[in-house]
Amino acid sequence: MSDHTRSSAAQIAAALADGTTSVEVTQAHLDRIAATEPSINAFLHVDAEGALATAADVDRRREAGESLPALAGVPVAVKDLINTTGQPTTAGSRILEGWVPPYDATVVARLRAAGLPILGKTNLDEFAMGSSTEHSAYGDTRNPWDTDRIPGGSSGGSAAAVAAFEAPLALGTDTGGSIRQPGAMTGIVGVKPTYGGVSRYGVVAMASSLDQVGPMARTVEDAALLHEVIAGHDPLDSTSIDAPVPSVVEAARRGDVSGLRIGVIRELAGEGFQPGVQSRFDAAVEALAQAGAEIVEVSCPSFVHGIAAYYLVMPSEVSSNLARFDAMRYGLRVAPEGVDGPSAEQVMAASRDAGFGDEVKRRIVLGTYALSSGYYDAYYGSAQKVRTLIARDFSAAFEQVDVLLSPTAPTTAWRLGEKTSDPLAMYLEDICTIPANLAGLPGISVPIGLADDTGLPVGAQLLAPALADDRLYNAGAALERLVSMPVLQEVAR
Repeated sequence: MSDHTRSSAAQIAAALADGTTSVEVTQAHLDRIAATEPSINAFLHVDAEGALATAADVDRRREAGESLPALAGVPVAVKDLINTTGQPTTAGSRILEGWVPPYDATVVARLRAAGLPILGKTNLDEFAMGSSTEHSAYGDTRNPWDTDRIPGGSSGGSAAAVAAFEAPLALGTDTGGSIRQPGAMTGIVGVKPTYGGVSRYGVVAMASSLDQVGPMARTVEDAALLHEVIAGHDPLDSTSIDAPVPSVVEAARRGDVSGLRIGVIRELAGEGFQPGVQSRFDAAVEALAQAGAEIVEVSCPSFVHGIAAYYLVMPSEVSSNLARFDAMRYGLRVAPEGVDGPSAEQVMAASRDAGFGDEVKRRIVLGTYALSSGYYDAYYGSAQKVRTLIARDFSAAFEQVDVLLSPTAPTTAWRLGEKTSDPLAMYLEDICTIPANLAGLPGISVPIGLADDTGLPVGAQLLAPALADDRLYNAGAALERLVSMPVLQEVAR
C-alpha cells in the first residue's frame, strides 16, 4: 500500500505543499480502490478521469504560485445520496439507476471550489434507510476489519472507503446516526454537524427535519478540515443557519479537556450493551478523568423513547419525500404487466413496486399510516411531543456540563445477514445516536479501541449544544490522543 494512502488528509496536504503532486496522490488512491474493491464494495461509481483532471488542475495552479485552500489536491469520496454533475446519483436504489443530476449539491460545489478531487460515489442503504449498508440495491458493503461483517449504515460505503484507505476523506449523511454509527463500526471518525450548519441543498431527502451532511475521516483534525470546507450558510437551503462556522480546526488542534465538564448519559450505557463496548467506554471515561476532565453522571430520561419517536417522525417524512419518485419526470419507469394503455397511476404503482426495496417500502407504509386521518395525533403528533421532551432533556443536561458522552453504538459490527430478518433489532442499533438528530444537535464518534470480546472497533460519541461543534472537536481530539487505537487493518493486499 502506498505511503500516500496511509497518510492522513493533513499529512497529504503538507506533502502537497512540499512538492508532491495531487496527480500522484490521487492515482495512488485510485490504485488502492482497484485493488480493494472486489472485497469491500464501498464504491458504486469511480470517476478516475474527473478526479485526475481536478488533481492536474490543482498541480498547475500550485506550480503557478497560486494561493490554494488547505485541502486542495486531497482526494475525497462522496456518498451516493449527494448530487454530482457528471456522475450518477442513485441513492442506492434501482428507481434512480443511472440518473446523472443536472446540478451539484452545495457541499459538492464547495468541494470543487476547494480543489478536492472527487474519487467517486459510495454505497449506502437505499435512500439512507438502514444501519448496515445491506439494503443497497447494488450489493452489500463489507467491513475492512472483517469482510464477513457489516460496516454500519447508512453511510457504510463512505466509512469503509476511509477505513480501507481508499480515500482519506468522505462525505456521509446522518439522519439517525448514519455517519456516527458506521464510523464506530469501522474505527474512523464521523461527525454530524449542528442541523442547518451544512447545506442539504442537492441531497436526496430522506427525512428533512433530521438529515445532515457531515465529514468522515481517520483523524479528528481531518474531519475538522473537511467540516470547514462544506459548512456555512447557503441561501438555497431554507433550513441553513446564517451564523459563523465555529473554529473547528483550531479546536481539533487544541484538544484539551482540562477543566471540561463531561456528562456521561446514564440511560445510554450499562445493561443491554455489549460487554466489550462497555469496557472500552469505561476505559475512555477514566482516561478523560485522568486528563483533567470533570466527569458528571447526567440523566436524560426521555432518551429511552427516542427510537419510538424517531420511527414515527422519520417514516412520516419519508412517506412525503419519496412521493416525488413517481416515474413521471425521471428515474425508473415500468409498465404494469397485462395492462393495455395503463393509466399514470398504474405506471406509478408498477414503477415504485419494482424500484423500491423492501426496507424503503416498509418505511413508506409506516409513515403513510402514521399520517393518515384518525391516527395523525395519536402517532405523529405524540412523537413530536416526545421530540420536545428530548430537546428539554438536552437543555437541562447542558446546564450542568459542557459536552455529553456515551458509546456510539451498543454493539460492534455484526455478521452480514445476522439482523436483516429482524428490523427491530437493526433499529435498536441507533439507540445512542437518534436523540441528537431529534434535537438537531451536533455529535462526533471517535474510535476508542477494540472490544475485548470481538476484536472489532468501538466508538465513543460526544454531543454538544447547537452551534457548539467546536466543543466536539476539542474533546474528540483529546480523546483520540488519550485512547490508543490500533492501526486500521489492510485489506485485499
